[in-house]
Formats: sequence, structure tokens, C-alpha cells
Amino acid sequence: MTDCIFCSIVDGEIPSDTVYEDDTVVAFHDANPLARGHTLVIPKAHHERLDDLPADLATDVFAAVHDLTGRVERAVDAEATTVAVNNGELAGQEVPHVHVHIVPRFADDGGRPIHALIDERPELDDDERAEVAAAIESA
Repeated sequence: MTDCIFCSIVDGEIPSDTVYEDDTVVAFHDANPLARGHTLVIPKAHHERLDDLPADLATDVFAAVHDLTGRVERAVDAEATTVAVNNGELAGQEVPHVHVHIVPRFADDGGRPIHALIDERPELDDDERAEVAAAIESA
């Protein structure tokens, strides 16, 4: 994709602070970090959403995330990390190229847990949860 900033990074047209690279995946520091060491892990091939990724490439991406998470924490002496994917524009995905955020977390960072993303949560009873589970299973 010619106008994708991440594809331009992969192609070497835009410089990055690359921290990991193999045949299918590259990881680099976020240009607008939420914390020191905030790292993005992306497939080299352009895929907009997680469900666009072939399974083998998803495996490669998440294997790199698995490897890098502890390394990022150790590098910046973080107590924890938030690992997140914004999958689609409505979810906050700003660059339409799959990317996984590894965000180092610290006791005083003011960050919030994933359950703080949504203010108005649905109240689902057992039947509704079972109905959604069945729909996911059959989709």
C-alpha cells in the first residue's frame, strides 16, 4: 500500500528506531509514545485488521510480541506492560495496518486498565451471554 506510513517504514522510506526484525515482522518505537519504550510490532506485509492476517503471519506477529514484552519491560525497568491492538477505526486504530502496542507501565503513570475503556457497560444476563457465545461459535 503506497500511502501507509508503516509500509513506508518497512520499505526504509521513513526512519524508525527498530528494535526487532525478521523475515515477516518488524518492531520499532512509537513516534508518539505513551511511555518510554512504547513499542509497535507489525507484520511487514500490509494487512489492515487482525482478521485480514493469515494465521501463520498472526503467529509470527504474536511470537514477536511474546519475545519483546519482557525485553521492553527490562529495558525501561517497567513493572508491567499493557499489550493492545486497536482493531479498526472505531476502536481507535489510527494507522490502517495491523500493529500491536507494547506499552510499559509504571505505578505513577496515570494509565488505566482495559476495563476503563468503556464507560457504559451492557448488563447481560446468562441467556444473553449464552446467545452471544453461540453466535461467536457459529460465525
